[in-house]
Amino acid sequence: MLVLEATDQAPAKARRYLDERFRELGCDDHYVGRIVVTELVTNAYKHVGFGQIVVRVFPDKRDDLIVIEVGDEGAGLPVVRDENHEATCGRGLLLIVQLVHDWGVRPLNEEGKVVWARCGR
Repeated sequence: MLVLEATDQAPAKARRYLDERFRELGCDDHYVGRIVVTELVTNAYKHVGFGQIVVRVFPDKRDDLIVIEVGDEGAGLPVVRDENHEATCGRGLLLIVQLVHDWGVRPLNEEGKVVWARCGR
């Protein structure tokens, strides 16, 4: 588990952590994982902007997939926006939906939520 402050340095630190975890788990291709963790941590940093961001990367042995979880203290839920060819931002979750096996959001008992995605090894 990696605990980050909500700063502009968080996405890079999350990528390094993901690379390390993928190596530990014997995963050769971390390309999708890097996109997913970057987008989810960036969303937590930009849209919540306070508190801690918690990143977890672990195997889902039932389906031989990798789970990436990013938790934050914000109440707002992520929304997949419709494709807009003129938009300069807001496409990250749309991209994630296309790349991962599945994804979702889970509220925490205390304040906040966990956004998760399952991707191939």
